Order: sequence, then C-alpha cells, then structure tokens
Amino acid sequence: MAKRTPPRYSLGVDYGTNSCRALVVDVRSGHEIAVAVFDYPTGDQGVILDRKDPHLARQSPRDYIDGFVSAVRGALAEAAGSRSFRPDRVVGIGIDTTGSTPLPVDAAGVPLAFQPRFRRNPAAQAWLWKDHTGHAEAAEITTKARRSKAGYLRKCGGTYSSEWYWSKILRCRRVDPEVFDAAHSWVEAADFIPGWITGNHAPKTMARGICPAGHKAMYHEDWGGLPSRQFLRALDPALVRLRDAYTDRAVPADQMAGRLTAEFAAQTGLPAGVPVAVGTFDAHAGGVGSGIKPGTLVKILGTSTCDMMVVPGNADLDDIPGLCGIVPGSIIPGMYGLEAGQSAVGDIFNWFVDKIAPGEYASAADAHAALTREAAKLRAGESGLLALDWNNGNRTVLVDPLLTGLLVGQTLYTTPAEIYRALIEATAFGALTIIRRFEEYGVKVRDVVNCGGISGKNSLVLQIYADVCNRPMRISRSAETCALGAAVFGAVAGRAYRTTHAAQGRMTGLKRTVFTPNREAVRVYARLYEQYRKLHDAFGTAAGGDGLDGVMKELISVRDAVRFGKRP
Repeated sequence: MAKRTPPRYSLGVDYGTNSCRALVVDVRSGHEIAVAVFDYPTGDQGVILDRKDPHLARQSPRDYIDGFVSAVRGALAEAAGSRSFRPDRVVGIGIDTTGSTPLPVDAAGVPLAFQPRFRRNPAAQAWLWKDHTGHAEAAEITTKARRSKAGYLRKCGGTYSSEWYWSKILRCRRVDPEVFDAAHSWVEAADFIPGWITGNHAPKTMARGICPAGHKAMYHEDWGGLPSRQFLRALDPALVRLRDAYTDRAVPADQMAGRLTAEFAAQTGLPAGVPVAVGTFDAHAGGVGSGIKPGTLVKILGTSTCDMMVVPGNADLDDIPGLCGIVPGSIIPGMYGLEAGQSAVGDIFNWFVDKIAPGEYASAADAHAALTREAAKLRAGESGLLALDWNNGNRTVLVDPLLTGLLVGQTLYTTPAEIYRALIEATAFGALTIIRRFEEYGVKVRDVVNCGGISGKNSLVLQIYADVCNRPMRISRSAETCALGAAVFGAVAGRAYRTTHAAQGRMTGLKRTVFTPNREAVRVYARLYEQYRKLHDAFGTAAGGDGLDGVMKELISVRDAVRFGKRP
C-alpha cells in the first residue's frame, strides 16, 4: 500500500492599513490551520497622521519588519497544534501589501526612516495608499501625460492618481528635498518586504512586481517599462535617476523573489531557504484568494474597496477610462488584470460611528452592530436621504481626491440609523457605477464575489449591494482572503503547483450563503440611483453643467487657507 504524502503548507502574509496577519494553509485542501495578527504600534491605529493636513497618511517601515516576525511566529505557534504541521513542510511564502505605498531607501535598500536623522520625519516613512498630499502633482502628471504621444495614461484609466507612485515621490521632492535627495530609490512596500526578508533588497536587483509597477508606476511593456527619461525629465529632472535605479523588468507574483534568510528563519521558526514569492497588492491577492476568473468581479470590502476583474490575455480589450489600471499578469499570470475601487467604504462607516453618532451609540458595546440593527428595520427609500460616497475622494471612475462627502434630504426628524443606512447605500451606488463602467466597455460582470472584513461581518451591507446592483452577492470562503491569495502565490513559487489557476482550484472556494436581490428594493433603488448619478455628475464633473463641480474644491481651499494661516 502506497504511503500517503505528508501534507505541505503555504504561508500568506497580508499587510493591511492597520495591521498585518500571517496565515498557514494546507496547499492540498485549502484548509486554513492558523492565523496570527500584528497591530502596527506606530501612529493612530498604525497610521502616522497630521491634524493640519487630512491628506497625509504614512506608516513606519519598522512596523512592517516587526510585523512579519511577530505574525509569522504567532501563526507557526498556533499551527503547531495541528498534528501534521511542521515548519519544514512550509513550501513557500507569499506577501501582499496595500498600495501604492512607496518608501524612500538608500543604495543598499535600507529605508531612510531607519537613519537617526530621519527617524521622526514623516516624509522618510512609507507613504500609505490613502495619502493624498500629492494631488497637485498627480494633476500635473496627468496634464503632461495627456500631452505626450506615448500614451502613458491609456492603461490606467486616463487620469493619474494622488494615491500612486510618481505623484507621491514628486510631492516629496517639492516639500522635503532633503529626504528626496537622500533617497537612492523608492520601492513599494510590496517589493520592499520580500526583498528585505530574502536579503535581496538592493533597488536595482530586487524583484519588482508587475502589479505595483503596472497599476501605480505607469510601467508597461508597450513603452519599454517605466515612462521614458524624457517624460520624467519634463516633470522634474531629478526623477530620471530613480528610473535608472529601477529593476529592468517587473515580474508577476507567481515568480520567486528569493529565499528566506537565515536571520529571519531564526526569528520566526521557519527553516532558512523557504521560497518567497514576488510581492503583490492586497486587493489583487484577494481576487486570487476568491477564485477570480473571467466574468467574475471580486470586491474587497474593507476600509476602502478594490474591484478586481481578469480578462484572457488574448482578448481584444479596449482601454477603459477611470480604471486604476489594465495590466497584463497583475492578478492572474497570462491574463489582463483590471482594477477599480472606492477610496472609502468601511472608513465612512467608521467615521460616522467615531465622529458623528450620538453618545448612546458610543457607549454601546458595538455601535456598528446597534446602528445596523436599526438600519435593517428601514425599507429602501424610507429615510428620504441620499449621499455621495466621497469622504476620502473618488478613486473610480472620476479619479479625483479633492471630492468630498455629501448628504441630501435630512430633516429635523432624521435619525442616526437613517444616516448610517444612507451611507451604506451611497457606497452601493458607487459600486454600481463601477460595474456599469466595466460593462460599457465590453467587460461583462456575470458574478460578484465579496471578501474582506465587511463581507463577513455585516449582512445588511451585502443585501443592500445585492438590491442596488441587482445581482446576487456571494462571499469568499476564507475570512482571510487576501492572505490566502498571497499563500496561493507562495504555493506556486514553492512549486507545489505549476500554475496559479491550479492552486486556486484546490485552495479557494465560496460560502454557501448568497444574498439575492429583493424585487421591491431593486425598483426603489433604481429610482434613487438616477438621483445619485445627477449628484455624481453635477458635483464630480464639469460636464454636469450645473456649476457645482467646483464647490467641494473651493471649500477645501478656504479650509486650508484658514488652517495654515493664509488669507482666505
């Protein structure tokens, strides 16, 4: 009788906005045997903020390294409770992070934030995805790219975002030239962590992922990689040297970035030499962990959302305005990866609970649960409220960080639960706007799969999404879908599977629960969506024709003038 092959495991490490988590997965069954979480200790819930500038959001790269050690060690300790688990049976490690989250490093790839003179300087830290301080620089990049014949914006929706790589670097050049001059290169967190734990962190030789490069740094093989020296020189001559310090070719996340060093092996309890996959972004890993395939939209529902789709690599695919990128190999190798999303979702709900909801909810054991219970008692349209979901700007399809939230219809009788539900509905209307943009350009959305924290915690959100989008809402089986997607890449890099598709087939799945549209609610929300689009176009586009598109920006201008002591 043949001996049964001992189980093998993959490790996925997911770096989110407030914490990182390590997940141990059986590569044969997809069974998740252990998870451990490390909360970033620096800043406010892991984010370095500036009260004067709500656009600023940074993180400590030291937290990333400490997080890897702590979370992996904790996950291995929990996995030890499984009789079949042994650290030497871990075949690979996958890493995902938020993005675009670049950080300045020296010629050896060491973060400037590790140097005593820059330790407390926010500009020397990692510039978190939701840092929008580079909005003026993003507009400048967009203007110059539109004038260029190279077509740099064709694959990223026609507008460059303040959330992305070059706008943040150019912003640093303008506001803190000392940090900029000290940096030999800037690397995405998704590239930095795999490089650091494998000892391959020199900027020119480290593995740079196609996901961060293609979606955020305007990298594409159509024009030979990064934008040309001529284009970067037109933005600022100092940017040219950063192109020269970049790796020659970006690669997909199923490739190996290196092997775990003896130092990190000793700190975590893993054997040295474990293969480490090329890094990717959390949302893209979430798509993989949700079993993404052509026709399936994966929504990663968290502090923000990312909406991921894939299209076969041989398809005749149009450029789609307002997307965050169309990048070959960025999600599934061999397929186009399409990214869209909303700059705030869970953050909007948290804002209402933390800053606006009355004291009776602040004292509740779980204010979100209390508000959700009351909001669930309301029928679609009952509150008379309508909101715009732009409290942190608009990622898709307007790509404008200077748009802000709006609530219309409140009276002296409006309740907190009605507002809370209106905010949920606003994010659902934003989600529908993204679906319509995909389908306007020939990418059919047949299925919607949700993952992320909200998908497992709030059934009201999923039901409203089903009703607004008039599509069933399914849920990824894993509570740690992004980490699971990273573990899939770890399994492929470790040669447990030949392809990402094969690994998905064994390691991922969906829950049985399906949220189906309610016919009456669908009818009401279709009517409300017409009004949402009127607000969306009037406040978000000059084409709205009502002269309202400058109101939100003028309010920001007055606010900043007063806060910084300038003449309004």
